[in-house]
Amino acid sequence: MRRVVVSVMARSDIEQGWLFYQRRESGIGDYFESPIWSDIESLGHLHGIHGTHFGYLRMIATTFPFGIYYSEGPEATEVVAVLDLRRNPSWLRRQLRKR
Repeated sequence: MRRVVVSVMARSDIEQGWLFYQRRESGIGDYFESPIWSDIESLGHLHGIHGTHFGYLRMIATTFPFGIYYSEGPEATEVVAVLDLRRNPSWLRRQLRKR
């Protein structure tokens, strides 16, 4: 199994997603966060099979409309962003340019 590293920015994205859903209804934030982390963990086995979007490989989360953007390094798979796919594609592109 390949090592998966989650960047500080990607962790912040997950926290922002948690806050977004938690504000809608108590407990939904946890319902969001748990499958996202499971999806990220699965990259240890599934890394490299996803299509490229805006310069990064992208796995679509299983439960919520979020993209998990990552890159392949020699030692590990690095998750660089976890972004809401309902956003405007130009916003997504700008966010990923910062990573």
